[in-house]
Amino acid sequence: MSGPGYVELQVTSDFSFLRGASSAEELFATAALMGMEALAITDRNSLAGIVRAHVAAKETGVRLIVGCRLDLNCGMSLLVYPTDRPAYSHLCRLLSVGKARAGKGKCHLEWSDVSEACEGLIGILIPDQADDLCALQLRRMRQAFGNRAHLALTLRRRPNDQLRLHELSNLAARLRVATVVTNDVLFHAPDRRILQDVVTAIRHNTTVDALGFRRERHADRYMKTPAEMHRLFTRYPEALARSARIAEACRFSLDELEYQYPEERDDPTVTAQATLERLTWEGAAERYPEGIPIEVTASLQHELRLIDRLDYAPYFLTVNSIVRFARSRGILCQGRGSAANSAVCFVLGITSIDPGRNDLLFERFVSEERREPPDIDVDFEHERREEVIQWIYRTYGRDRAALTAVVTRYRSKGALRDVGKALGLPEDLI
Repeated sequence: MSGPGYVELQVTSDFSFLRGASSAEELFATAALMGMEALAITDRNSLAGIVRAHVAAKETGVRLIVGCRLDLNCGMSLLVYPTDRPAYSHLCRLLSVGKARAGKGKCHLEWSDVSEACEGLIGILIPDQADDLCALQLRRMRQAFGNRAHLALTLRRRPNDQLRLHELSNLAARLRVATVVTNDVLFHAPDRRILQDVVTAIRHNTTVDALGFRRERHADRYMKTPAEMHRLFTRYPEALARSARIAEACRFSLDELEYQYPEERDDPTVTAQATLERLTWEGAAERYPEGIPIEVTASLQHELRLIDRLDYAPYFLTVNSIVRFARSRGILCQGRGSAANSAVCFVLGITSIDPGRNDLLFERFVSEERREPPDIDVDFEHERREEVIQWIYRTYGRDRAALTAVVTRYRSKGALRDVGKALGLPEDLI
């Protein structure tokens, strides 16, 4: 690692809506300029920002450490990092539990939820003061995480800051919990502090002038170089070095994830590919009762070979099952988009456009070069769409089926309106 050993493990991106003031692209570009080899993204009760961070990490060469800040109902806050794929699954399941029991945009988690799902996770407690409450929380961390439990040492830029760090360090040593330095980054550069004040004002539904002590008390929440962090925490060399060791232990990458499709076979002794091929040729015989044209046969054979090589047969079978249910109930449905380029989708009844007649290209839908999973969009009539949704829940289970989540983002008009209000501009001027 170039320069002093330090990795920033506590970074909030703009996917912590109205809290973080910098994008993943800005954060990772800054980290690359500083010579950092890794950077953690720890948005609040969410993993929504790690996809953008994953892309930014690829572009900059700075390795992404997947993390999350958990704010519990009891007031306890901690950072968690999966060390491997099973641990990532535990974290995803934990967040799903918290969001399922809370309202929109919220997450309700108890300490018992965390303690039951912390296998393979590294935990860092975010403390306030070195008091009895902090001691209780550290004991909980030690009991649940074992030697993967840590205590964060972070400057608050308040009176007696150094005394606070000293007391926290002593408390952690007494309870046999390791300390680690973090900077609790909210933005990538000092000049982004102004925007951070604006989003804070929007979050509190007030103006920047009226924020008072609700705004950040200092402009120190920007990303710092490892050398600067060593200067600020010169009394805690072990806690600084431990950040790099934690980063090294967190080797999970989103590249390890792959689609896992449901099993749709009627006969468990027959493969999904064989089932799809049988349904395809049966559907082709129905679509072309006077005989399957030679060019259609060639297209179907080509598509089935490609589907087999990419192991996409289970996905086609799942979509086919949903469409067959809808049609069996007389629910109007229609596949659209790039799936219309597929002869297999046509003969299965998922789409209604014959690719053979329209000279469409299957590789626009599924390509071995791109190796991107297929995306079959199916529209269902609005009045009866709920019937299809409930059938999916019953068939696949509510713990394995879900509606797509949408992350709130600003568009230009909404951003201008809210920023204007935060700056105290009159409505007619905005």
